[in-house]
Amino acid sequence: MKVSFSVAASALALAGVSASASAQMNMPGMSAPMPDKPEPKKAPAKKPPNAQHHAGTSPPGDAPSGEEPTPGIGMPRQPAAPETHGGASQMDHIAGEHSDHAMEMTGALGPYPMTRESSGTAWQPDTSAHQGLMSMGGNWTLMAHGVLNLVYDHQSGPRGDDKAFASGMVMGMARHPLGNGTVQFKAMVSPDPLIGPRGYPLLLASGETANGRDRLIDRQHPHDFFMELSASVSQDLGSKSSAFLYAALPGEPAFGPPAFMHREAILDSPEAPITHHWLDSTHISFGVVTGGLVLDRVKLELSRFNAREPDQHRWNIETGPLDSTSIRLSWNPTRTLALQGSWGHFREPEQLEPGVDQKRWSASALWASQIAPDWKLAGTLAWGRKSAEGHNDDAFAAEASLKHAAWTLFGRAEMTENRELTALEAGPAYRVGKFSVGAIRDFKVADHLTVGAGALFALNFVSDGLAPLYGGHNPTGAMAFFRVKLD
Repeated sequence: MKVSFSVAASALALAGVSASASAQMNMPGMSAPMPDKPEPKKAPAKKPPNAQHHAGTSPPGDAPSGEEPTPGIGMPRQPAAPETHGGASQMDHIAGEHSDHAMEMTGALGPYPMTRESSGTAWQPDTSAHQGLMSMGGNWTLMAHGVLNLVYDHQSGPRGDDKAFASGMVMGMARHPLGNGTVQFKAMVSPDPLIGPRGYPLLLASGETANGRDRLIDRQHPHDFFMELSASVSQDLGSKSSAFLYAALPGEPAFGPPAFMHREAILDSPEAPITHHWLDSTHISFGVVTGGLVLDRVKLELSRFNAREPDQHRWNIETGPLDSTSIRLSWNPTRTLALQGSWGHFREPEQLEPGVDQKRWSASALWASQIAPDWKLAGTLAWGRKSAEGHNDDAFAAEASLKHAAWTLFGRAEMTENRELTALEAGPAYRVGKFSVGAIRDFKVADHLTVGAGALFALNFVSDGLAPLYGGHNPTGAMAFFRVKLD
């Protein structure tokens, strides 16, 4: 489980600031309705200027450049008329306890909606679901979020295995206005070290070691206890532009899409992708400094970081030289779409391959929108390439989720060119694939607490050269899981 009970208690304490007290404070980056002047006796009271938005109508839609001013920190975003299709109001964001506040708050890194920000400094669609319980403490905006999955995992065939384990995360955030920008602190922890150095069974997964000696093959490695300890500061350069600096130990450099457990299209699945080490394995890097420039819907970032994968010591905080570089260009052409392209030079990322550097490329598109009342659809398309020792190995992933009320359906299709599935030091690249589909049903048990029960099934595809090792061309996998979520 990506959780520490001490950190969870701290996050809950932050989130427990009195709602009645916070309602009397001005939240930076949020619009707060001002009381109207008294009306004549028995006359109906006027609604606040933004009452329509708080009542659950859709947030502002796209507008041609120059027609929708973007507020800076502490300035309210003006609601616009909801988009319509066939005469029906179309909401791009599923209504929730905090969705209106999240849409009104500006981001920590620039004057755009807070919902655009995902893991590290990555962007997602503005219409992405808000995750987190928010409150106020003076001029500090506080947020807490937690997810715990209890999973039973079965992977078939001679290379499969069974295991029960816990996964998840607890995270906390605190932000404060600074000049005409924002300072923000984030912390995220994981209970994954409790899984043990062999991780959990996952056919066709590979990459890194968790005991310092053996590469994990057909298993997903546990993440470190400390997933992120970061600080960022931004300053607005205009109504739609900003500059920012992000530093973390550990943290996520500017490479690839948001980490898989933060992508709306697949965050309900307890299963890690087999494309993890092509797309987003750098989400726990022990030493990151990122500088970035935001120009309206475009963001350019440069990172220096330590690219070495975490070693067998999963409870500590490691340090290393910032000897690797990445560049990422992000563009959100509409509120429902987030695009990115990135490149990185990774200095000796694999503990068991000293002296071997990698170059990686990535491109992705994330999309999220409400397609009908109470129906939310999200998707991901992503590509990654690893280049080392004269080889170029590609990976592709497509993810989707469909939410309706308390139900969520999710699925993922992947393909990788993998050289690590055999014991050979310089093995050939085998093209393998996987398709998984699952569902979860959530039940609200308290104001900010839900529990859910779900399951998934996976079908794997291996080539002739690997089929004897897996007992056939199509080994399968399945997971049943129970989830507790603070939100």
